[in-house]
Amino acid sequence: MSVTHEVPPATTLRERDPELAEILLAEKRRQETTLQLTAAENFTPPAVLAALASPLVNKYAEGYPGARHHGGCEIVDTAERLAVERARSLFGAGHANVQPHSGSSAVLAAYAALLRPGDTVLAMGLEHGGHLTHGSPANFSGRWFRFIGYGVDAETGLIDHDQVRALARVHRPKAIVCGSIAYPRHIDHAFFREVADDAGAYLIADAAHPIGLVAGGAAPSPVPYADVVCATTHKVLRGPRGGMLLCRAELAGRIDRAVFPFTQGGAQMNAVAAKAVALAEAATGAHAAYAHQVVANARTLAAALADEGLAVITGGTDTHLITVDPGPLGTDGRTARGRLAAAGMVLDCCPLPHGDGRGLRLGTAATTTQGMGEREMRVVATLLAGVVRGAVDPAAARADVRELTAEFPPYPA
Repeated sequence: MSVTHEVPPATTLRERDPELAEILLAEKRRQETTLQLTAAENFTPPAVLAALASPLVNKYAEGYPGARHHGGCEIVDTAERLAVERARSLFGAGHANVQPHSGSSAVLAAYAALLRPGDTVLAMGLEHGGHLTHGSPANFSGRWFRFIGYGVDAETGLIDHDQVRALARVHRPKAIVCGSIAYPRHIDHAFFREVADDAGAYLIADAAHPIGLVAGGAAPSPVPYADVVCATTHKVLRGPRGGMLLCRAELAGRIDRAVFPFTQGGAQMNAVAAKAVALAEAATGAHAAYAHQVVANARTLAAALADEGLAVITGGTDTHLITVDPGPLGTDGRTARGRLAAAGMVLDCCPLPHGDGRGLRLGTAATTTQGMGEREMRVVATLLAGVVRGAVDPAAARADVRELTAEFPPYPA
């Protein structure tokens, strides 16, 4: 006896689940009516969103193309091969793995491929701009490995290369990590390669933030220097939230095994396809122009913030990132962030190197995607500084923010 199941008619999400539909619409309104200055966020192109919502979300695909643990993977194999080849071609890498679910997952896989628990790793200290995966005791990295932190010069805010070299010679780490979530200047990858070779260490580049600039030729590439490059596919790259690994060809097997089966199960094939879309767009002249505009906007914004009295760490930026100390305007980072949130200006706090307080970390990737340029960055700086110093009421600034964002919708109709 056969059993039939009633198939609900095709309806909209609002009809099937109005409660969740309203949550999604509320988030859409928030993104459209506030300034997205969070350095790690961006707006993905519609083609990326389409891939994420594609039927590939239904496919289970443990393993790699041609060697899956599930049947019916012939088509998704093609999608993953396409993403891998686009990543290799775009960045000139010997091998690419596009399966990591996040940047942290990519770093975990890099460590798993090259290290063993208890090994010593040299990385930027968290208080100087290092990531949780660079040795935080709350993270797997700080629990499984012995991290030694290097920092930045107290006067310039730039990486203290003499300290890096000295620490590497004393501690002889198994790996050195170069990269940061709050350092606004280019990393000297050649220097870190030299130090790693001198110490007999692997060099791991955490390029989660600058990889989209690298794709557009607006930042130097770590690929020729690092043994493994860990990256995200969102941020300036404008892809789906996820991770990616680039490495030398001879490390391909170790990296792939570290992702699957060691640290992850099945790949999210809709995200892999969306990564392929983003990588194709990142290879275009339009993305190159975008990446350079992101940097131009960040430099203009940094200079304008300095003119308004905020202390800009390192005196400026080479990237999409800006870190500032609001102390000269009479407040701390957490208080400033709260005032700005009330004004519709969304950004993060970050530690201040060699300081007791917290500063502000902001970026220009999302606003540049919206079409804002250097003129708008000066407007943003004036608004931000006025709110931070308490001279402008957040409610009044909120109206100005709405007017500005209305002129530059993230997804024009």
